[in-house]
Amino acid sequence: MPEQINRHRRRFLGTAAMSTVAASLGMIGSVMQQALAAAVQLPIEREFPSLSGATGWLNSQPLTVPALRGNVVLIQFWTYTCINWLRTLPYVRAWAEKYKDRGLVVIGVHTPEFPFEKDIENVRRAARDMQVAYPIAIDSEYAIWRAFKNEYWPALYFVDAQGRIRHHHFGEGEYERSERTIQQLLGDAGKAPGNELVSVDARGVEASADWGSLKSPENYLGYERTENFASPGGAVLDKRRVYAVPAPLRLNQWALSGDWTVSKQVIALNTANGKIAYRFHARDLHLVMGPAAQGTSVRFRVLMDGKPPGAAHGLDVNNQGNGRVTEQRLYQLIRQAKPIVDRQFEIEFLDSGVETFAFTFG
Repeated sequence: MPEQINRHRRRFLGTAAMSTVAASLGMIGSVMQQALAAAVQLPIEREFPSLSGATGWLNSQPLTVPALRGNVVLIQFWTYTCINWLRTLPYVRAWAEKYKDRGLVVIGVHTPEFPFEKDIENVRRAARDMQVAYPIAIDSEYAIWRAFKNEYWPALYFVDAQGRIRHHHFGEGEYERSERTIQQLLGDAGKAPGNELVSVDARGVEASADWGSLKSPENYLGYERTENFASPGGAVLDKRRVYAVPAPLRLNQWALSGDWTVSKQVIALNTANGKIAYRFHARDLHLVMGPAAQGTSVRFRVLMDGKPPGAAHGLDVNNQGNGRVTEQRLYQLIRQAKPIVDRQFEIEFLDSGVETFAFTFG
């Protein structure tokens, strides 16, 4: 993906954090938000672009703009390893269920970031595991992305019953405003959406980030886009090399130990017992990774400040820090309780054949 898109995706962490902190401080009250939402006059931004560029569909027969006329349509661009999208999913899933019989059609446009996200079987599995039951347009060639002139994951576009885009939202947050927009468009179409808002119980990777404690931004590991790589001598592109971890690492620095090949978008372990170390400050730590060969698995062990994580282990790790890479996806490795301070994370892969793509935090 172009570098511009990825910088924008990263920026949403800070934008959403500021909005969330402001709300928590009472700077914007719920009553005021509702009043503002009710008074908003939604402009006509442009016509609903074609969906014909989809390379496939899941959970639905192919949908077309003319056939959708008369329905309010919510389009969300997503890619299944994006933590920012995952944290919006409980709301989008709830809206799809609540309003499906009241004239709303939710369509998830899956536009991949990493090469393995172009594999429709990976998307099918992810949709099943994440309970995404609404229609999914597979946009592996970026045709729908370009038709919308979109640049972000996640991105919401709100389309009225006449086939016109009336509102959009990029990134996380503004869930009340988004649902009020859905209700307004349904009301304009003569439906009876009601005034109640959905209530979600977001858990696991879908839980909102602890924005007040988050001081580590998303970081890609491939040569093309990584930041703060600290192994002595730096990274060498597309060549096997034995790397080492310096001591100490500063906040948000990372390093490799062992025999790795660093490519533009991915780093691959060539021999067993390779390590990645990362100095971070966040409640959650995730790593996008997968086995290099389908049908294989790679054992790993996680340490935090040199010890097993115990109660701070993530969903994909036990309290001793043990886990296994079995598929290409985002793995939650750390979820710790407060107080949140700088920590040294380390993951050691006990087998070769793993590919790692990006760290994300929450």
